Amino acid sequence: MREGKDMNKLGIVDLLQLRGFAPTGKVKLVRHQDSRWDVHELLRSGWLETYQRFQGKPVFDGLEYIVSFVGLEGSRARLLGVYRVCGSRPSGEVPLPPGRPFSDWQKSGICYDLERDEAFAEFEHRIVVDWGKGALAWHQHLTNKEVVEMLPAGQLLQPFRDYLDFTLTYPELKSLLSNPEANKEWRARLSAVAGVYLVLATVKGEQYVGSACGAEGIWGRWSAYARDGHGGNAALRELVQNDPAYPHAFSYSLLQILSRTLTVEEVLGWESRYKEKLGSRAVGLGLNRN
Repeated sequence: MREGKDMNKLGIVDLLQLRGFAPTGKVKLVRHQDSRWDVHELLRSGWLETYQRFQGKPVFDGLEYIVSFVGLEGSRARLLGVYRVCGSRPSGEVPLPPGRPFSDWQKSGICYDLERDEAFAEFEHRIVVDWGKGALAWHQHLTNKEVVEMLPAGQLLQPFRDYLDFTLTYPELKSLLSNPEANKEWRARLSAVAGVYLVLATVKGEQYVGSACGAEGIWGRWSAYARDGHGGNAALRELVQNDPAYPHAFSYSLLQILSRTLTVEEVLGWESRYKEKLGSRAVGLGLNRN
């Protein structure tokens, strides 16, 4: 394991036991990596836990816990969480939450009731293990797989690359803003610029164009969205209040970066240009009201 330096070998069971993991029944390790679904996109959009509940075969029957991971490159896997198996139901009897990406999950056959154990929350998304040669065997009985890396707490995003080359989901935005020390480069880059941004309501494709300036630039403005999902904008607030899919169905991206030395009037001028280009004031898919 490493966090800036090499450490003696440690296994996943060793770490979990440090936080009281002492199951009395059977446990499986689960590695989500599915050719049918983009599991990383499901994680980004907050649907991976729902996805893992629906199964076509009784793979979790008779278990007390599953220790769940997301597959990375090669044979590596990153911890999603530890879940108690509390029973199961026919999948057709379980309503999917609003905004679900795939209705076919209800046809899978089995839906497991899984309860996330918060005793291990500090390890979630941080522990990386070597799954070993059996990477295709996505569920295995509990073994003490080697921990090869411990990531900083709150570091969910990929390294920052370019201002116009990313889209953040609402869960990612919340994580980014609530863990500034683990995302120092993102904070520095987004604080350094003013700009025009797009909030996309992904269920129907509605668009809201906004702008940010001032001492903390984009970072400062997006902090408000991270707090409540709507940032005080009337149309976005209505979506959050009236549609249970939101704010989790919002996504955030930059359209134009600008110098923080520009005046408020200049920044608003750029914002107005993008509203015209994208038609974000139009009735139907437009969420701008000015």
